[in-house]
Amino acid sequence: MESTLDLSRWQEVPHGVAYRRWTIVATNLRQLGRTRFFRILVVIAWLAGLLIAFASFAFSQSVATGGFLETWAEKFGPRAEALIAALGGFVTLFPDIVVRGVFTLILWIHSYFGLVFSMIALTAVVPTLITTDRASNALTIYLARPLTTVDYLIGKLGTIAGVLALVWTGPLLLGWLLSLAFAPNRDFVIYSFGPLLRALMFNGIALVSLSAIALGISALGKNSRIAQVTWLVLWLVLSIPASAPQAPMWLKRASFSRDLAEVRLEAFNVADAFSDAATQLPFLNPRFAESLQNAGKKSAATDYTGALAGLGVFIAASSVVFLRRIKPE
Repeated sequence: MESTLDLSRWQEVPHGVAYRRWTIVATNLRQLGRTRFFRILVVIAWLAGLLIAFASFAFSQSVATGGFLETWAEKFGPRAEALIAALGGFVTLFPDIVVRGVFTLILWIHSYFGLVFSMIALTAVVPTLITTDRASNALTIYLARPLTTVDYLIGKLGTIAGVLALVWTGPLLLGWLLSLAFAPNRDFVIYSFGPLLRALMFNGIALVSLSAIALGISALGKNSRIAQVTWLVLWLVLSIPASAPQAPMWLKRASFSRDLAEVRLEAFNVADAFSDAATQLPFLNPRFAESLQNAGKKSAATDYTGALAGLGVFIAASSVVFLRRIKPE
């Protein structure tokens, strides 16, 4: 897949800087969108976004008065009805804990899908970002007037942002907005907004990190196959030993996928959601509360600062590489 820019149109008709940069983004995304693999990936990603709305609908209907869970409980006698009534009472009395906790869990799970889909998409994008331009000496043409180095760089960053918007950010926002359409009351709107902001914060951190790393790998050489293999090694192969419990800390931080996983735990703060539910909800079963406490401890970030530092090193090293490589050859 090769992207070409129609520079003649820029020379014939005066356009601003924004137009030149958008042309780069649109050209790259259009070329990528012609591949069957990417179209299938986008469809799957948006279906995963719809799962957010489905999970929210299932949760809201399970606790709403007259919902399907309440109707279902009537068939199993007073004990089942009392259990469902207690669940609905939790939502009524503690919406800040229950609704926020459930949406935190839903969006946290979706972040796994969003990140994996983004990694898969970038596997196809990395060889076409800078590598092919260097191999064909197209940089000499692209960086001639009216296209500048800044235009070229922002255009490539915009391409990555567009890819992540298609497979992650867009489905995330769609799922959340649809979940509001099924919300039985405003508590679902108010207390789901915080988890959404946390999901978008992690999405932004991943965007900055993956953009820099992808550009750095793509700028390393002129062989697209080597660029793709390098990306896969840093993403998949290195993550295996880095995920081992006894792995040294320097090895864990040397895997950007492990670093992002650690940042995800801190960004969503799932540990506090479990802990708040265990300590503030009046559970009659102490074992269940203890299980929530244990789940909170297991889902707590243990090396958040180190993971951010590791990502910072990746961003800095990648920036040095692609800033030195983006020049006429």
